[in-house]
Amino acid sequence: MRRAAKPQQGSRIIFGPRIALDALIRPDKEHRLAKTLSWPHLIALGVGAIVGTGIYTLIGVGAERAGPAVILSFVIAGLVCACAALAYAELATMIPAAGSAYTFSYAALGEGVAWVVGWSLILEYSLACSTVAVGWSGHAMGWLGAVGVHLPHALLVGPSGGGVVNLPAVAVALAVMGMLIAGTKESATLNIVLVVIKLVALAVFVIVSLPAFQSANLHPFMPYGFAGTEQGGMKRGVMAAAAIVFFAFYGFDAVATSAEEAKNPGRDLTIGIVGSMLVCTGIYMLVAVAAIGALPYGILGGSSEPLALVLKTLQHPLAAHLIELAAIVALPSVILVFMYGQSRIFFVMARDGLLPRGLAKVSPRTGAPTRITILTGIAIAIIAGLFRLDEIAELANAGTLLAFIAVGACLMVLRKRSPEMPRLFRCPAPYVVGTLAILGCLYLLASLPTMTIVRFLIWNAIGLAIYFAYSRDSSEVRRAG
Repeated sequence: MRRAAKPQQGSRIIFGPRIALDALIRPDKEHRLAKTLSWPHLIALGVGAIVGTGIYTLIGVGAERAGPAVILSFVIAGLVCACAALAYAELATMIPAAGSAYTFSYAALGEGVAWVVGWSLILEYSLACSTVAVGWSGHAMGWLGAVGVHLPHALLVGPSGGGVVNLPAVAVALAVMGMLIAGTKESATLNIVLVVIKLVALAVFVIVSLPAFQSANLHPFMPYGFAGTEQGGMKRGVMAAAAIVFFAFYGFDAVATSAEEAKNPGRDLTIGIVGSMLVCTGIYMLVAVAAIGALPYGILGGSSEPLALVLKTLQHPLAAHLIELAAIVALPSVILVFMYGQSRIFFVMARDGLLPRGLAKVSPRTGAPTRITILTGIAIAIIAGLFRLDEIAELANAGTLLAFIAVGACLMVLRKRSPEMPRLFRCPAPYVVGTLAILGCLYLLASLPTMTIVRFLIWNAIGLAIYFAYSRDSSEVRRAG
């Protein structure tokens, strides 16, 4: 069981008690996650989450909002995520417990902040899964349509798109839920195979499309300017696009949620978090340059399958079909990783008493939290079935940006408060990196559409109401203190 450190004067009223760093995890067998993951599993989890809908689908959305400068948007989003990744790596190896930014915040900033971060992570992971499920549906229907199989429009989009439900998106979400119920190690091993398929497909795309690069497609490079501004009912500009394609980079934080299940967390988490970010940043730069150079951004921005569109335009129909097929086969790995992360956040919050503790039981056969996985899978399937991809991705980004801000703050607070604690990975220049992560994420958050920010504030208002009505009084840390 976790116990609280004695809070500083006034912190119990404002932020709530903190978890003692020397007693972070002491769960009983019924609430303990099994240690089944090694570093190849963790790198695959990170790459599996990062390389997904963001590069297969959102590169088109980014091009629509920034023009050729979407390449710069990828660079900016990648730099912000790199700062956050360094902070995550230090904290995850220092605090090898499930829960990621939620657990770090509980230890460094107090229960109130931890609740807001955890509630935002629920938004991040749930909507990230749903976004990828909707993206997968577009790829699957495009591929099936090419071979003469068509579903009614009403079963391909939700009510906001004039349909009833996105049935393929619902189906893939529930299928991934079933894989996770089968067990963490089995799911992670399957994920490695799916990640290899995705990387091979992207390599084929770059090899085929890069020779068609035309510098004329990069002019004008920044047609909508740098800062995000409202134009034609849409927020456009390099930063507006960065706030969207930011979705394409995060996923390494899902590796941090697996800390409790890592066999050798000190080594494996560092390799998993930093390694997955390095691999994916290189991949994204190559793919973005190849796509924008091969096709005018105006055409690219109007497609839900931009990479396949590039290959079809270049008269490579077989390669286009293979890219679409790879996306259909491999994009579920992204859903798998984010659904995994969501279930672990739910699990730890329930174990801490902030959500009903009965949800925190693990299966005696697999060591995985079956109840919470089923609840997570059903919620994600409902969201994916009813909403559009762009609406979901923007709101998911808001939750992630708040979590990254908290992690940057946790890095600096724990360096100051607990300098003696062993750190198996030490972030270089922690106060500079932490500050850059916070400022970068605040700028990206402000660059999101106004309606997205309003919805995010409403979500957190609901969360705070639940916290003060139920979670605050049922907290295990408060009871132990």
